[in-house]
Amino acid sequence: MQWTSMVAIYGLFWVLSAFLVMPVGLRTPGDVKGHTVAKGHADSAPVNFRPRVIAARATVLALALFGLYYANYAEQWITVEDLNVFGRPPVQDLGY
Repeated sequence: MQWTSMVAIYGLFWVLSAFLVMPVGLRTPGDVKGHTVAKGHADSAPVNFRPRVIAARATVLALALFGLYYANYAEQWITVEDLNVFGRPPVQDLGY
């Protein structure tokens, strides 16, 4: 696998991980006692949004997921043939 492919796949894993870990630990104004919502702000907006923590969590999760992906790529634990649940197609040559 080329290093550019590895970077692109890791980037995809990182974005997916960021969306997965983003809601973890966030609290809304209703969860925080005594917090008032300023005029013009949504009631559901998080009070303790910390993008650096989210990025750190996403980086760790993406490293773990990419590590599993690369190990599967190198060892061929799960291949395309393993995922083919319908068997062989009825027509092999479509005449193109």
